[in-house]
Amino acid sequence: QGFLYTAPIREQGNIYKPNNKMMADELSEKAVHDVHTKEIDLVNRDPKHLNDDVVKIDFEDVIAEPEGTHSFDGIWKASFTTFTVTKYWFYRLLSAIFGIPMALIWGIYFAILSFLHIWAVVPCIRSYLIEIQCISRVYSICIHTFCDPLFEAIGRMFSSIRATVRKEI
Repeated sequence: QGFLYTAPIREQGNIYKPNNKMMADELSEKAVHDVHTKEIDLVNRDPKHLNDDVVKIDFEDVIAEPEGTHSFDGIWKASFTTFTVTKYWFYRLLSAIFGIPMALIWGIYFAILSFLHIWAVVPCIRSYLIEIQCISRVYSICIHTFCDPLFEAIGRMFSSIRATVRKEI
């Protein structure tokens, strides 16, 4: 009545108080799924391939016998098995002992790093950029006022110089 347009009506309702049951269920599901409790992949433990070039060390990468210098086959098989099993179980033992403390240390480190970046580094940089903008305007005015005429005059003075090279025999 008298309005040029009608006010938009939202079928779902307010995001805090949804009208329909489906949206209410979605919001409650989103509240339950937390970023810190997301499911992790126990099969592919390096999905971003961080350690592809570092820790893929096999027996053949460390121990190799050249042609003509071979040990007994049984010794070679036992050495292979010893190396592989020792590497596998010693890594498991070290990760069992030091894995959680190292995760705690790295978690604290990256939390501090994030905190400093968010609350100190970025605000300092933004503050610096705001302050330097004013200084750069004053600097630009000074350069255009004093240096531009000087360099223009020197340029005109040297532009009239002509040099020719002659070779005399």
